[in-house]
Amino acid sequence: MGFRPGALDGVQTSPTGGQVEYLLARNSVIREFRKGRLSRLDVCDAHPELIRAATNLGRPMGEQCPICEESDLVDVTFVFGSKLPAGGRCVATQAELGRYWRRKEPVVCYVIEVCCGCRWNHLARMYPAGAGVDAVARKPLRSRTTS
Repeated sequence: MGFRPGALDGVQTSPTGGQVEYLLARNSVIREFRKGRLSRLDVCDAHPELIRAATNLGRPMGEQCPICEESDLVDVTFVFGSKLPAGGRCVATQAELGRYWRRKEPVVCYVIEVCCGCRWNHLARMYPAGAGVDAVARKPLRSRTTS
């Protein structure tokens, strides 16, 4: 473990870190739900504030919820870093996200997929932005597939 600002708080602040996709974990949860090993209460547990952010600020993904198969999923992006609130900042627009990419201080972005219908939520990816980070991390590594 390196000692850099934020390391003890559990927040990655390194501008050289790469994008992390959580597609394997997502597919595993969906598979376990479909096999009956997880109940809907186990997987549809989004916090009310996350649902509020998804309803008001979420960007449509163009994909149906893998759990209820009725509602469409939305992406919600939260940004954490120095000089930001301890609970992070929910990004409202692409222009706002662009401002975080141009910051002089590094930040870490977390993208969460949310279904406002059944309350499914899953961390989709995490990537660094701000000082010293290439724009390559802006796009998902691969398209989503569920096996």
